[in-house]
Amino acid sequence: MKVADGFWLSKQGYNVNYASQAYKVETTENSIKVLATPYTVLNRGMTLGGPNLEITYSSTSENIIKVHIDHYRGGLDNIPRYELNEDTGYTPEITRTEDKVTLKSGDTRVEIKIADDWEVQYYYKDKLLTGGAWRSTSIINESQYTANARMNTQEDDQFFNYPQDPHTTYLREQLKTDIGECIYGFGEKFTPFVKNGQTVETWNCDGGTCSDQSYKTVPFYISSKSYGVLVNSSDKVSFEVMSDTVSKVTFTVPGEELEYFIIGGENLEHVLENYTTLTGKPALPPAYSFGLWLSTSFTTSYDEKTVNSFIDGMAERKIPLQVFHFDCFWMKGYEWCNFEWDDEMFPDPEGMLKRLHDKGLEICVWINSYIAQQSKLFDIGKEKGYFIKNLDGSVFQCDMWQPGMAIVDFTNPEACAWFKGLLKKLFDMGVNNIKTDFGERIPTKVKYYDGSDPIKMHNYYTYLYNKCVFEALEEYYGKDKACLFARSATVGGQKFPVHWGGDCYAEYSAMSETLRGGLSLCSSGFGFFSHDMGGFEATAPADVYKRWCAFGLLSTHSRLHGSTSYRVPWAYDKDGDTEACDVLRHYTVLKGKMMPYLWAQANKTHQVGVPMMRSMIIAFSDDTACKYLDQQYMLGDNLCIVPVMNEEGIAEFYVPDCGTWTDIQSGETYEGGKYYTRKCDYFQTPILARPNSIVTYGNFDAEGKMNVLYDYLQDAEAVVYGLEDGKTATATIYDQESNKLTDIAATRYGDKVTVSYTATDKSFKITVAGKTVEAAAGTTSVDITL
Repeated sequence: MKVADGFWLSKQGYNVNYASQAYKVETTENSIKVLATPYTVLNRGMTLGGPNLEITYSSTSENIIKVHIDHYRGGLDNIPRYELNEDTGYTPEITRTEDKVTLKSGDTRVEIKIADDWEVQYYYKDKLLTGGAWRSTSIINESQYTANARMNTQEDDQFFNYPQDPHTTYLREQLKTDIGECIYGFGEKFTPFVKNGQTVETWNCDGGTCSDQSYKTVPFYISSKSYGVLVNSSDKVSFEVMSDTVSKVTFTVPGEELEYFIIGGENLEHVLENYTTLTGKPALPPAYSFGLWLSTSFTTSYDEKTVNSFIDGMAERKIPLQVFHFDCFWMKGYEWCNFEWDDEMFPDPEGMLKRLHDKGLEICVWINSYIAQQSKLFDIGKEKGYFIKNLDGSVFQCDMWQPGMAIVDFTNPEACAWFKGLLKKLFDMGVNNIKTDFGERIPTKVKYYDGSDPIKMHNYYTYLYNKCVFEALEEYYGKDKACLFARSATVGGQKFPVHWGGDCYAEYSAMSETLRGGLSLCSSGFGFFSHDMGGFEATAPADVYKRWCAFGLLSTHSRLHGSTSYRVPWAYDKDGDTEACDVLRHYTVLKGKMMPYLWAQANKTHQVGVPMMRSMIIAFSDDTACKYLDQQYMLGDNLCIVPVMNEEGIAEFYVPDCGTWTDIQSGETYEGGKYYTRKCDYFQTPILARPNSIVTYGNFDAEGKMNVLYDYLQDAEAVVYGLEDGKTATATIYDQESNKLTDIAATRYGDKVTVSYTATDKSFKITVAGKTVEAAAGTTSVDITL
């Protein structure tokens, strides 16, 4: 929200009052309370007016500073609140001197100047992170004339644009940035990865991947200086990222209160660990979900015969398939959602699902939270009061997707129980996963069962929707066995994985958009990410399809899905050419072999909160070159992935300066701290192993089943890459249920490498510099001479 007219003036119709003096500073056992005045109070007569701001600094978790700003405190308590893990008993260290007061939480602290000049600074240890001084914290009053004029000219579309904003008061914070500092995050943003210079508004929209709109908005950003900022509001938060005052990140919220958190850390991985401690760690998806998913696609026509032709076709071509997904038309048209199979296309759904399970497949079906008027559930929901209502008490309905559709009100506990009951019937049939589509087109001129503010519910709705479905899966299948395929999200949505990137076009530019969106989302606390391999809209050329298959199978989750055409690989092979099938098989098998490594990394993401798929700057916070990289990423701790996204087959990438990296496929080595250009065929996507690391590969085809659920230790191979003298590389291997099987550590002393591991009843191999030895069952170490 740009209010400034240059630096000195404000736009006509806006009056801005800045916190200018910490007029009164009080400390309690766990907080600092400041009465901030808009001018320096020189005498008692100047206390007769305002507007004043009441600011409380506290901490409810280590290394997180909480800032709460009030103008008026007499508002309604009808605001949906993010579910945060706050420890109200946590006691930070508070000290006061003559000129400043300090609150210290772990290694993160805030210092507030006690003087006539406003100044607040945030530090991690001795490093200044950010802060504000003159013209930073402010209250903005919009004149009624300006407000009326704005509302008379503002298009009011409850779904695609922002609703008319009735507020005339806004609270704003401006946090300074350093020279060369880069800002990332804000949820899934398809705009340039570095957000400097952008205006970002958190308002969930169904806008595809080629615009500045987002399916998943998160009012949280991270900085290349290794700190994060969460604005604790589900309203439309407007961020000006060095685009209003070019040396500051400005965020503005409508209304009378503003709350945000400053999150410190040793590096960006530590910052995200702290952030997910506050907002929730990603749940652990079941191990099978890391295999290949195949979809019926969206508007295509299909029945059981069609489904079997896909599944049998994959088997005939020896392409391992793990999950089969039924998209929208598993239900009859005009009846979405009725949670009933189209009996004309699927006369025996229970039998069909059993037959698919017998082939070793898990099953996913599409849903959303909209109930069409033709659905037999509409009258039930209307009678019971399970839908969002208009202001006059009637059911909100529209034709924007399904004719006459209503929207389930998840603030109503009975509606949640009803929705879960509908899902349970599907689980009883054999459905294992749910694709929770939509959740962005949520109206604002409505009322909810619990009286929640409807504007603030627009973004928050998706949290309740996905939470309800995830809980239903978890209640039925158990902890660590629940898996969504969700499109919309907000703060805390990472607790309900997996999320995919929405409707992308079938071209290279959309691959790049998708990667930027995924890296931004994973910079916002989300641990797992997928996308529509081959692109959703239109049909990709074989060239794009093959490159996207590599990219998709080198993401955490991998799904073939499209709109008006199928995504089976033989559809892209012409005149006897089978290369699309060969490429898909190559990367599917490779991912299957990598399961011991990938599964260990998934467990770390769940336990710690560091995203499994992460940008280079998150992994290498001290490497300046990594600040701007958005066409490559780390998959777990030890593998750098460089998707090829051009017809020429050229991969351009940077190798971080931490030793010599190794391509796990070709064996080529790359000295760190340099940029490289490499021409790649479809089987040569660069996959670079970090120096001083271990990547474990499993015996994927142990029983000829090519199933990602196998013994991750027996006959596995732990490959040690780029081990330097005096260094140690480590790895952990878990079974499918996340029970630790062994810890491996390899240490080099000159030409000798000693590899130690926890004794097990299984045997596996260890490879260092091309030399392979067996770690026999019951042993605990081996030595390898280079």
